[in-house]
Amino acid sequence: MKITFCGAAERVTGSNYLIDTGKTKFLVDCGLFQGSHDADMQNWDDFAYDPKEINFLIITHSHIDHIGRIPLLYKKGFRGKIYSTLPTKEFAALFLEDTCNILNNLKDELRLEPLYENTDVIESIKLFETYNYYEKFSPSEDIAITLHDAGHILGSTIIEVKINNETIVFSGDLGNPPVPILRDTDFIKKADYIVMESTYGERIHEPGAERELRLERIIEDTIQKKGNLLIPAFAMERTQEIIYELSDLIKKNKVSSIPVYIDSPLAIKATEIYKKYPDYYDAEATEIIKSGKSFFDFPDLHLVQTREESKEIDDLPGPKIIIAGSGMSTGGRILYHEKRYLSDPTTTLLTIGFQVKGTLGRALMEKSTHVEIMGVPVEVNAKLETIESYSAHADQPKLLYWISKFDKPVKKIFLVHGEVVSEDALMHKIEDLDGIDTYIPKFMETVEL
Repeated sequence: MKITFCGAAERVTGSNYLIDTGKTKFLVDCGLFQGSHDADMQNWDDFAYDPKEINFLIITHSHIDHIGRIPLLYKKGFRGKIYSTLPTKEFAALFLEDTCNILNNLKDELRLEPLYENTDVIESIKLFETYNYYEKFSPSEDIAITLHDAGHILGSTIIEVKINNETIVFSGDLGNPPVPILRDTDFIKKADYIVMESTYGERIHEPGAERELRLERIIEDTIQKKGNLLIPAFAMERTQEIIYELSDLIKKNKVSSIPVYIDSPLAIKATEIYKKYPDYYDAEATEIIKSGKSFFDFPDLHLVQTREESKEIDDLPGPKIIIAGSGMSTGGRILYHEKRYLSDPTTTLLTIGFQVKGTLGRALMEKSTHVEIMGVPVEVNAKLETIESYSAHADQPKLLYWISKFDKPVKKIFLVHGEVVSEDALMHKIEDLDGIDTYIPKFMETVEL
């Protein structure tokens, strides 16, 4: 049995792993490369395998760096089943349609042919077959699969694959509990091999109580200055989590009511999907729903759909909060607000998610004083804040705790989905604390299991 690391190896994006059992070839994830011009170009490269020979694909969750090349896989001849949870399928349909439009704009800039068309998106979604958590299924006679709750985003999974007498566990992206709405990450007992994310392998998030207090103080500061709080947020999870916590702060009178603008049609659509799946919520969120209340609505929350409405936000006086995509400031409406407001010292920019190297979001998180937005130089006079514990990814202690729950022995751990410094730090910690052989695979490396 062999595994080839076709993406997210010594980097965060492009999750794509090929497993060849000798009888069956299947993939775990098929994501876009993101973060730089070179990464964008890499998406147009051929797959390292013949898509027509792939028997099936399993998806950990619906973030684009895990699903963004699925329509290309279809375009190149893949016709197998795609396995996921039901929420992941619904989110995938939404996000792949949006990504297709973004890529069609990008192709002109890169002077390339379209990566794929909307018809490829539609046809690839037809290949999905969905399963509930803990529902075992067998795509082939030599393989049995169980999906566990990763607690990362709604419908996200840890994939347990039993191949004959051996078990491989793919962590996907592990969540950062406790967080609003989502249940905590599941622990798995047995594995021979683990393919594990390491996004925050060298970092420790601030505690959840401190996170809420910091958000409260940032809002209070914005109100006092009559300024603007900009929050670049991913349409999936981060936006819903921020809405939840803003609603809680306002309803408990911890902050004064302040206009909040969700300037992202994609996030608004994703929130509507969220509402359809209360069975995936944690106990606290479930109780709120049962009481007839909603954490997706509160006074002064404004959902902004059209570009004209988005432009009108800038004409409104502060204080106000603007939540818009994209989460790493690589596109979307947040760019227009950053271009308009970052030079204003009464503005605060709050970073709440992981920022890939080479992105504008990473530059702002690292407190750059001069940036370029849509070709225009912008002097940054805004206050730049980061709350890393809003990230959907587990930090180093939580990653180590997740590993500690496995029964020994585990033959080997492969660290993926992290920058080299994060992978290296986590590798040494795992080997020191758990004594498990841990390895950092290189891009396109094939390992015999």
